[in-house]
Amino acid sequence: EMLVMNWRVAKLPPRQRAMLEFAHRLTVAPAEVGDEDRAALRRAGFDEREIWDVASVTGFFNFTNRLATATDMMPNEVYHSQSR
Repeated sequence: EMLVMNWRVAKLPPRQRAMLEFAHRLTVAPAEVGDEDRAALRRAGFDEREIWDVASVTGFFNFTNRLATATDMMPNEVYHSQSR
């Protein structure tokens, strides 16, 4: 439940925490993401393919959410009605 509410306070393995830190930074400050951010993922055990996967999932999530926001669309009413 903590992961859903606030991942920063959830007890996570270092690898997952590094992935979420990267995804957060890519979401809120994409122009600032650089070599050091990718190096942090490598230190956490991610290879180049896995870094691509994290970036592509993050990018797709951001893309679809921005489209939904721009068009005032609720993409999945069942999920949103579950009070999560």
